[in-house]
Amino acid sequence: MNHLVIIVLSLFISAAVGEAADKVRLSISAVDVSFLTSGVALKRGMFRDEGLDVELIRMNANVSITALSTGDIDYTMVFASVVRGALRGMPMKVVASFMDSSTHLLIARPEYKSIRDLKGKTLAVSTYGATSDVAARMMMKQGGLDPEKELKIIQLGAERARYAALKEGIVDVAVLSPPTDTDAQRSGLRVLSRFHELFKMPFTGLGTHLKKLKERPDEVKRMAKALLRANRYVRSNRDGTMQTMMDWIKVDRESAAATYDSTWKIFSEDGGISESGLKLVIDQGREAMKIERAVANSEVADFNIIREVQKELGIKK
Repeated sequence: MNHLVIIVLSLFISAAVGEAADKVRLSISAVDVSFLTSGVALKRGMFRDEGLDVELIRMNANVSITALSTGDIDYTMVFASVVRGALRGMPMKVVASFMDSSTHLLIARPEYKSIRDLKGKTLAVSTYGATSDVAARMMMKQGGLDPEKELKIIQLGAERARYAALKEGIVDVAVLSPPTDTDAQRSGLRVLSRFHELFKMPFTGLGTHLKKLKERPDEVKRMAKALLRANRYVRSNRDGTMQTMMDWIKVDRESAAATYDSTWKIFSEDGGISESGLKLVIDQGREAMKIERAVANSEVADFNIIREVQKELGIKK
């Protein structure tokens, strides 16, 4: 009998060892609604369900791309930065898109009533070339200002630093993300522009190293699947998503509700990468880096992984 117990226990131990989760490192730029997909996948068990032990690491976008290229991280969610890295010849591609537009918004001191009023003033972004910087410049152009000639743009890093500089009057306008807008409006600051009301393009997604795509495609697929399941949870479960925001982003229920209601439709239903939206991201990168040659979408993106995930989840045939 004792021998039988030992054999059974050994089998259980072997099974547990065989099913140990794969440890991977995923970078995000901020703990905010822009990267909520990763927070939901972590807090609601989607990563665990796919056999993944994910370490979420907050990094500035430029640091993430360097870390991805050197193998210090396995994945990143900073979509546009991966595209730009690939344009520079770095060994990486995007494999999925989880937000169909940016959550970024321009928040200004109360004396400024429109973007045109900001001529000659100071704008705070995270880092030059980061998604927040690109989004801010696009909103400024849409509002009638040339950001290259009519603004002073400074990089202040994390959202907290940008918001503090705005409240203290060190800068006149900052590019920020929800739920900061809720607190900003309570403080008398003014929201001048919301990116998702003006533009549609891939914002956050999943990017990885070419070596990972070649050697561990199943792991890449499980990452994409976990994040897509998280997206679908966001779109279908308001209360659960709000609770995750409260626990992960550390906001009150009122801010969570306002943020959810203003952003949930931006979360992609299928994780697919829009060809036209990707071309827009590529063209922005080419312009910024003064690349004159045409660049095919396939040079910076792998569409196969997300298509397989969509089939597995019964989203597309």
